[in-house]
Amino acid sequence: MKTINQLSISISECESMFVRAIEEAEKQGIGISLCVVDSSGVLKYFGRMDNAPLISIDISRKKAVTAIGFGMSTGEAWHDFIKDDPILNDGVVNIKDFILLGGGSPIVHDGNVIGAIGVSGGHYKQDEECVKAALNEL
Repeated sequence: MKTINQLSISISECESMFVRAIEEAEKQGIGISLCVVDSSGVLKYFGRMDNAPLISIDISRKKAVTAIGFGMSTGEAWHDFIKDDPILNDGVVNIKDFILLGGGSPIVHDGNVIGAIGVSGGHYKQDEECVKAALNEL
């Protein structure tokens, strides 16, 4: 039997990403929720600012799961593949736990996807900036 070692993001790295995302969110004057899932889409870490909208809890998780499912950022998935294809658009919006809003991205280490991050709380472009800030922490 062949054994495969799977890389995973640590909780301390997740916490560092959350701190950096909070700093970016505060600059923008928004409250966010941040979710990190492992490479299987299972919850690894969750954090929510005091002023984050309630709905951001679920949306941040869905953005992370969608990023894992597509292997690319949620914004890229929408812009590059789905928005101009009515069949894909109709199909993907009906997949449980998928959401096609910017603010989700895979977490890549040495070319391997080890998880994904989802941020929600502001306009999707603000969420994307928080994701970029968080990923720059790694």
